[in-house]
Amino acid sequence: MKLATWNVNSLKVRLPQVLQWLTDNPIDILCLQETKMTDDKFPVAEIEAAGDQVAFTGQKTYNGVAILSKHPLTEVVKNIPSFEDEQQRIIAATIEGMRVVCAYIPNGQAVDSDKYQYKLRWLEGLHDWLAKECEAHPNLVLLGDYNIAP
Repeated sequence: MKLATWNVNSLKVRLPQVLQWLTDNPIDILCLQETKMTDDKFPVAEIEAAGDQVAFTGQKTYNGVAILSKHPLTEVVKNIPSFEDEQQRIIAATIEGMRVVCAYIPNGQAVDSDKYQYKLRWLEGLHDWLAKECEAHPNLVLLGDYNIAP
């Protein structure tokens, strides 16, 4: 199975490039981060016309994640279930027996900032949830934009 991940930094702007890339690169699964659109604006018809199924969660202007797949998506989960958060940064689905998690990890900015503290809490929530996911789904892959480098 071939997988890829791409921080598109606005799917509205980059939809033509994404569709062309999918045509040029026959892959099974593509995870997208920073789609920057609400669910009602998501280009489901265009993606399905290109031969992919899709699961997504988004918000206006910021964040948003999606999984595009040539295979059926089941057991879709949006966000980290035990971490209360309005930001749309996680989507997961089971595809052909593999659990696929697409993550857009927060940018922490300065170590003494509120954003850094949020990032640490978010990463702890992700860690705890992924531990449970790994127990339920031994074949698990985490793709995304990790925002870890300084």
